Amino acid sequence: MITQLKQAVPAESLTSGREEVAATVREVLDDVRARGDEAVRTYSTKFDSWSPESFRLSAGQIAEIVAGVPEQVIRDIEFVQAQVRRFAEAQRASLTDFEVETLPGVHLGQKNVPISAVGAYVPGGRYPLTASAHMTIVTAKVAGVPRVAACTPPIRGQIPAATVAAMSMAGADEIYLLGGVQAMAALAIGTESIGRVDLIAGPGNAYVAEAKRQLFGQVGIDLFAGPTEILVIADEDADPFIVAVDLLSQAEHGPDSPAVLVTTSETVARAAMDHIERILVDMPTRDYAGPAWRDHGQVLVVDSIDEAFAVADTFASEHVQVLTSSPRQALEKMQNYGALFLGEGTCVSYGDKVIGTNHVLPTRGSARFTGGLWVGKYLKTVTYQEVTDTDSSAMLGELCGRAARVELFEGHARSGDVRAAKYAGAPLDWSEHQFTAHA
Repeated sequence: MITQLKQAVPAESLTSGREEVAATVREVLDDVRARGDEAVRTYSTKFDSWSPESFRLSAGQIAEIVAGVPEQVIRDIEFVQAQVRRFAEAQRASLTDFEVETLPGVHLGQKNVPISAVGAYVPGGRYPLTASAHMTIVTAKVAGVPRVAACTPPIRGQIPAATVAAMSMAGADEIYLLGGVQAMAALAIGTESIGRVDLIAGPGNAYVAEAKRQLFGQVGIDLFAGPTEILVIADEDADPFIVAVDLLSQAEHGPDSPAVLVTTSETVARAAMDHIERILVDMPTRDYAGPAWRDHGQVLVVDSIDEAFAVADTFASEHVQVLTSSPRQALEKMQNYGALFLGEGTCVSYGDKVIGTNHVLPTRGSARFTGGLWVGKYLKTVTYQEVTDTDSSAMLGELCGRAARVELFEGHARSGDVRAAKYAGAPLDWSEHQFTAHA
């Protein structure tokens, strides 16, 4: 049985304004297709009050910006990027090329080939989100992507120095001070000064997410993303104060960020709710965290930990934090999540900022069918075939002829026939196999 101590606003409210966002994005994309750099400059000026001589930072500008970043910040970026790189390298090592001989002389193989050019979007606008540089750029370079073009917006007309430093240290080949839909358009479509890419990765606001959705197909994307989410699973042993702090840590991302508590203890639930109200009073980011908790916060009390896992699976949340006496049970009991955070010693904020796993994760229930950004997203898994044994080719040719004619694909059949004829002396008489089109 589920007891709901706090409900979110109706789900329909999440769709409010989407038509307006979609229309605005479509207008910008069409304009960039038509006017290129001129349109990009128009929208950068309009939305970010930013119109430099060149959006791309030169090597000298980057060096000057990095030199002005405090040494402690540089050391911290180095540490975090080392964690991200180490995990991405382990992921890459798990992906092996192979070749098998399935029949005499029939060789089938698989290779993992890096995408040629990737656009990495590092959001900003209000805060310098350096961590997204680690997640998108470091992982791409570990995958072997030869060209990474990275974009980040100015912050209130200023250069986000720490973000630029993170982008440079991560290995970006090109760095542009450019944000929003205009950045997505420039990367995907290409302009006179910005070369097009083959895949765009990285989080962003509703307009960036909608731009990726509309551009998908013309360019690859990492995943469709919405507002960030957290779901905490707690039992009677959980610390209600930590539960409250961790829920609000994600609610501060934006006023539409869902924060959900599923617990077996009504005592823990009510205590956590009380802590949240007290913490919000003087929380510096309460202008985001407050509305997020008010409108999108939920608290559910269930009868058992198994029921808690089952309920959590129905949410398919981006982040699932397990604050229970046996947190590793979630590895066996759960299927639908972007990332798991097991036990009190870790938290979603570690995943967002420092621990090394990727923080670009599925939202809005898409964890039911996809995982998050990882080194494999920057690789194309391709196959190849070679037949060196003439007997095998002849046998496959005869089979191909029969199989293709079942589907009325006479041209395919004849490709098999010629090999059967050449390698096994099979008759090559096509008079009885005239292809007839069927309505």
